[in-house]
Amino acid sequence: MPTRYQKGKTGGPGRPPGSRNKATVLFEEIGHEGVAGVIRKVADAARDGNMRAASILLARTWPRGRGRPVVLDLPPVETTAGIVQAHAVVVALMAAGEITPEEAAAIGSVLETQRRAIETHDHEKRLQALEQVDGPDPLPRAA
Repeated sequence: MPTRYQKGKTGGPGRPPGSRNKATVLFEEIGHEGVAGVIRKVADAARDGNMRAASILLARTWPRGRGRPVVLDLPPVETTAGIVQAHAVVVALMAAGEITPEEAAAIGSVLETQRRAIETHDHEKRLQALEQVDGPDPLPRAA
């Protein structure tokens, strides 16, 4: 008697690629039937002053702000001293309420990235200077 499943042969054709689960299709049909009415009810509640309904409606229809361009007059940030001065300007602007703490944190992150780039560049220059004076460092050899 042959076994139902044989090595190298699939158990059947299965669901065609791209087809959707029957339960998912059914739930979507049910959901689409009433969605227009629900949206109208929420909109009516929002018009009547229900702030939660207004919040729900706006969250789904109004694009959420993902940031805005911030124009600052910062000192040049080509040296670590310039980065320290730029950080001081950012903190002062935040304290004065001209930029939000979130914007200050984002700017601070950019300044920190610039600081690390300057530090890496300085280390590379110092290493090259040492190699020119002493010659390349030989690898230790096993005795």
